[in-house]
Amino acid sequence: MQKLLLSVDRVSNFFGKLFAWLIVVLTLSISWEVFSRYVLGNPHAWMFDFQIMLYGTLFMMAGAYTLAHNGHVRGDVLYGFFQPRTQAWVDLILYVVFFAPGVIAMTWAGVTFAQESIAIREQTFSADPLPIYPFKAIVPFAGALLLMQGIVEMIRCVQCIRTGRWPPRTADVEEVDVDKLRAMVSGSITPHPP
Repeated sequence: MQKLLLSVDRVSNFFGKLFAWLIVVLTLSISWEVFSRYVLGNPHAWMFDFQIMLYGTLFMMAGAYTLAHNGHVRGDVLYGFFQPRTQAWVDLILYVVFFAPGVIAMTWAGVTFAQESIAIREQTFSADPLPIYPFKAIVPFAGALLLMQGIVEMIRCVQCIRTGRWPPRTADVEEVDVDKLRAMVSGSITPHPP
């Protein structure tokens, strides 16, 4: 079972990292448009729509990756003080009551939304129209990926309820902890070997 959970994590990681490169495309396109508009005096009518679609795609495809790394923001201040079993119960209830219905609805509606857009070859309303249907096709794909990762997280909750420990996750880049970094620099902690 653990191999299956980690393989879903790897799928979420793959697509999260793949689509993360859109931030480079987005940054370059914004920089080019600013240069083109203010230096060359040649703005592009389609660029704003292009940038919004890139940002939307980036945002949607980051959901499953963030969930795989337990990186979504938690609003409950007390959650961190709970024992793992209690955390798992809280998470499981919230996944079942809020997460699953919302993501299933988004994915289901996204399929219809994308199909209709593809059928009419929907475009933006600008002087130089761009096709919207590739962007709208991302909605059900991102929803399915998020739902798949959410099911894995629910299984992890059940495992934690049974064992009292959270099951392992795939490792990835972590944020720099300033206190740990300061301690490493001062020599009081030795870094972990790679």
